[in-house]
Amino acid sequence: MFRPIEILLVEDSESDISLTEEAFKEGKVHNQLHITRDGVEAMAFLHREGRYAQAPRPDLILLDLNLPKKDGREVLEEIRADDNLKCIPVVVLTTSKADEDILRMYKLAANCYITKPVDWEQFICVVQSIEHFWLHVVTLPGGA
Repeated sequence: MFRPIEILLVEDSESDISLTEEAFKEGKVHNQLHITRDGVEAMAFLHREGRYAQAPRPDLILLDLNLPKKDGREVLEEIRADDNLKCIPVVVLTTSKADEDILRMYKLAANCYITKPVDWEQFICVVQSIEHFWLHVVTLPGGA
């Protein structure tokens, strides 16, 4: 029996959260989707602080950039600076198409950068593509 894939979704849009949940439910991989709605909450989850003291280590992080309290750029920078977290794959999933955001996130070692489609069917397709690639094709690093 394989353990479920632990996915941390860092997203403040309720509609995007719902679409992501729907897309992952249709997948064939047993996964556990955890949700944080801002950058401060995401870092608390990753450091297992406060109400996240029992949080599992994510196998994959889906990170929006435009978050309240602490944006995704800061979150990725902190993840990559932390020896205990830096090997967790981070997929940037955002509405930003700005060249400076794309370049900065890759310089911060984002594993990939995906611009969210506006159309809901395309959004579902993108999330399912992420699931297929990251949960079926690649080998994720083991927990620390």
